[in-house]
Amino acid sequence: MRRKIVVIDEEKCTGCGLCVTSCAEGAIAIVDGKARLVSETYCDGLGDCLAACPEDAITIVEKEAEPFDETASKEHLDALSKKNDIPSFVCPGSASRQLRRASTEPATPSAHTQSELINWPVQLALVPPSAPYLKQADILLVADCVPFAMADFHASCLHGKPVLVACPKLDDVQTHTDKLTEVLNQAAPRSLSVLHMEVPCCSGLMRIAQAALDACDRDIPLHEAIVTINGTVRGD
Repeated sequence: MRRKIVVIDEEKCTGCGLCVTSCAEGAIAIVDGKARLVSETYCDGLGDCLAACPEDAITIVEKEAEPFDETASKEHLDALSKKNDIPSFVCPGSASRQLRRASTEPATPSAHTQSELINWPVQLALVPPSAPYLKQADILLVADCVPFAMADFHASCLHGKPVLVACPKLDDVQTHTDKLTEVLNQAAPRSLSVLHMEVPCCSGLMRIAQAALDACDRDIPLHEAIVTINGTVRGD
């Protein structure tokens, strides 16, 4: 049948997840860092997600599509809610969760208690591209939630590396991309490592890094590691 349905421009999409939150039918999900229509049958074509998108990446078009199935949409929402323990229309990055630990006692301080921080400021927006500690260094670009999730962040990741902190969901993506490009051009670092959370919107930090590398005049190795909500690390 011919009807109105949502279309997402993946080139414009930054994977912020705001459209997921706004869609009460569960028709949209973040897949590989981009918003995608899960199924045509879940989309009612009313477009509540349009106003939520800060990049104007979502439009409504009239085309041949499967009819909206309200029953299937509700079953889909129920299944996701049971699987994730959060409503499917809530962005995973902002969903409220209580994390359960094996012990209720405070952690015993380890032998490694000193800070490994070698630069200040740490916010990407504030760090001067000409800072001497950035030159030919192994720069670590970190999502700002990472140090809270990782118990051994300083010992495992920070030793000897200048750190730049940013949030790809709450901060301005283009501003961060331009700033990081300037940093890479001026500092000529040995490498750039991106450490971000597992939630879909946080993968935007990797896209900021890649865009900056594409825009700069240097060939710099790029590495990625992903931190789970429970603090484990995947990647290189």
